[in-house]
Amino acid sequence: MRRREFLAVSGGLASTAGAVFARDAAIGDDVFFASIAELNKRLLAKEFSCVELTRAFCDRLERLGPRYNALVLMLREPAIRLAKDADGDLKRERTRSPLQGVPFGAKDLLSVEGRITAWGARPYAAQVFDYTATVLKKLEKAQAPLIGKLAMVELAGGPTYSSPGASATGPGLNPWNRGYWSGGSSSGSGAAVAAGLVPFALGSETSGSILTPAAFCGITGLRPTFGLVSRFGAMELSRSLDKIGPMCRTAEDCGIVLQAIAGGDSKDPFSAGKGFYFAPQFARPLSQLRVGYAPADFDVVAAESARPALKSALAQFRDLGVQLVEIHLSELPEAVPTLIRAEGSAAFRQLIESGKVEELADRQQIDGLKEGLKVTAADYIKALDQQREVREAFSELFHNVDVILAPSRLSPANKANEAFPRGPAAPKPEPAGAPNRGTSGLIPASNVAGIPALSIPCGFVPTEGGDLPVGLQLVGRWFAENTILSLGMAYQQRTDWHKRRPNIT
Repeated sequence: MRRREFLAVSGGLASTAGAVFARDAAIGDDVFFASIAELNKRLLAKEFSCVELTRAFCDRLERLGPRYNALVLMLREPAIRLAKDADGDLKRERTRSPLQGVPFGAKDLLSVEGRITAWGARPYAAQVFDYTATVLKKLEKAQAPLIGKLAMVELAGGPTYSSPGASATGPGLNPWNRGYWSGGSSSGSGAAVAAGLVPFALGSETSGSILTPAAFCGITGLRPTFGLVSRFGAMELSRSLDKIGPMCRTAEDCGIVLQAIAGGDSKDPFSAGKGFYFAPQFARPLSQLRVGYAPADFDVVAAESARPALKSALAQFRDLGVQLVEIHLSELPEAVPTLIRAEGSAAFRQLIESGKVEELADRQQIDGLKEGLKVTAADYIKALDQQREVREAFSELFHNVDVILAPSRLSPANKANEAFPRGPAAPKPEPAGAPNRGTSGLIPASNVAGIPALSIPCGFVPTEGGDLPVGLQLVGRWFAENTILSLGMAYQQRTDWHKRRPNIT
């Protein structure tokens, strides 16, 4: 019965399509692409009820989610029940948070009690837990209805995979151009937010899995400081690197969600025991911010097609009045591969030794998991020592700058039906004659360090079949989420890239 529930997404949609479309139209596209802050104002003004909003998003997610390989499991009934509770509280003027009555989706590595949590992988297609992830419990307390579980790359992509198709649901398809990938491993979360199927979603990142789909799909994604958000109830890939964070329309929305989901948790042994209060009103003046960047990122290292958008964005940050400081990110030890191989294979040891690992969709993933069991204790200890070196390097860098500004990815999205040349969105080799490699290793290095990053859309690259988004990342000190969020908000107040919509048919 549980397995049928997991597979039921693809069936029974055609018979309700007409009624679904009618309800979509009653709400209107402006609602589907509105920010959390805007939806909160309209709910408080009683333009529509929480139940009406939740039903409309449920209908849209159910109808369009399969189009982008974004949907795994609908959770309509519990979402409607929670929306009714939210309406009751709002009627009595009991406000909980800006998320009250705002529906959302969650990457399918987060457990929901009594529901299938398949981790994007066929061997776990019938897996059911008897508890709910802490982050989902926190959002339930805020009365944000969870309407669906969203697709992901199998086992969050670790330790490596060879193509966008490494998922039980197929490659995540980009709403801007379905011939291209929505990014991994939070592929469904990125596509669902970009297509207006949910106002926001939760994703996870070990080495780029929030920033990449945010950049590829033209949305805003926040990777919090390691330990700021509880991982209890989330699939473990790398205990040293995993983080859970929001994927939204705006930097402001990311701050709203982070405030709701952050905080200490005794059930997570890696919890930092810290909370987060979103306070953009207390942000430092932009003129006091030192923003470090590597000119090579924008002039040489990034894909030629993406350079005009990236250079324009750099100029806009200069116009904001920040102090732009040239930096050099020296080549740091590559601790990520060893940590993910060793910790990922340890987490999935039973899968490997049972032989069920052969049921995964990606051969490179299968082989990588098997090889990970061969990592020696000496190599693992060396990787932990390298992690400490990387943290020290960033600590020294942040003596001179407050924020690092760099491309989220060096090129737009990969094609959805093609294998990666050297792993997913692999860094390009150093170009001939380049003064340095810029910050092309920033994503793995900053994940090893455990520092926060925000990806914001900054332009587009023309392609046949539809333009593809380009993103910038703002990387900050440990627990300096307010700084990067405030800077992202300042940029988004002066640009409209985050307001652009793909052509959804």
